[in-house]
Amino acid sequence: MGRTRPKTKKQRPLTTTSTAAESEAPSIPSLIEKAQELIVQCDYDLAKQFVQRILEREPTNAIAKEMLGVVYLETGDLDNAKQTFAALIPPSPDAPSPPPPSAYLYLAQLSEDDPHGALKHYQSAVDIMNAQLKGKERASDSADPDEDEAELKKNIVRALIGMVEIWMDPSYDLCFDPAAEKHCEELLNLALQVDPGNSEALQTLASVRLSQQRPDDAKECLEQAWSAWKDLEADDPRLPPIPSRLGIVKLFLELSLYTPALLVLQGVMAFDDQEVEAWYLEGWCFFLMAEQAQENGGKLDELTWEELARDARDCLETCKNLHINQEHPDRPMLEHVEELISKLESQGIKPSPDEDDDGGDGEWEDVEGSDDDDVDMS
Repeated sequence: MGRTRPKTKKQRPLTTTSTAAESEAPSIPSLIEKAQELIVQCDYDLAKQFVQRILEREPTNAIAKEMLGVVYLETGDLDNAKQTFAALIPPSPDAPSPPPPSAYLYLAQLSEDDPHGALKHYQSAVDIMNAQLKGKERASDSADPDEDEAELKKNIVRALIGMVEIWMDPSYDLCFDPAAEKHCEELLNLALQVDPGNSEALQTLASVRLSQQRPDDAKECLEQAWSAWKDLEADDPRLPPIPSRLGIVKLFLELSLYTPALLVLQGVMAFDDQEVEAWYLEGWCFFLMAEQAQENGGKLDELTWEELARDARDCLETCKNLHINQEHPDRPMLEHVEELISKLESQGIKPSPDEDDDGGDGEWEDVEGSDDDDVDMS
């Protein structure tokens, strides 16, 4: 009996210590929140450590698995990213029910070598999100149901646009399918039924209209798309993402709508003046304007072709420097920039001196200071 009492005393501190350790461990929600913050900050190594701590305690935690997939994706480990996202959807035995639509969206984007597979992933995501939108599988405790619904509609539209882009991509055989045009029309009609007036859907519809040799209809779509956000401030969260805005610039340039193209680029550069593609498109826009001025007798909108060409040279030189410094992966862009610079050099167009940077600001004031509130899209 005398030897059992000390043993009991030894057991109590062990139990108490274990309980204290468990109570002091960070909660799963707090670990998830921290990992999400680190991913936003692009600190992927540290984010991975937090995610792994979650998965050690809850191996089937779907949110943690998805974040791990994102970490793999952002760090270039595409094979592990695919495996991680695939573990979140059927037939994986650990897949939650319903599976997160985001897992299908990531897998669609990672299926560049399999367009049919990508289309299936997009469709699965759309089906789940449509069910959520109808209230069949949505959480009933949403803090802001209106905002939640709006975000869900945007995600559905973007998935449908992703499907349209696959059908239109000339690198896939699907582009030559006789039914491709019909599929694109149906997908975009569905997108605009889900979210009428969605600017990204209208922008994609404009691209389809251009491919159909219907420039007037394309202009109309672009006008509707741009009018939804053209008066927003540069940091307004309601603005489309920068790649989408650069996409509309390309369509404007294809239709020779230079003023709206420059205005959109102005907004992008106000938010991020290190955006390589924005400088490229601005230089390309001024180059095209200079060519048009030469065809029209030497002037365009009261600017001589030499002034426009010099603006083009300045933008292209900036683009080239940023491209090299950032080690930008788009080599064809750099090659085109160097080709345009060579053409301008052969015409005797030199870059402006460094101290003459104010000239660029003046041009923007001319564009902004137009007497008309609405830019003529005709």
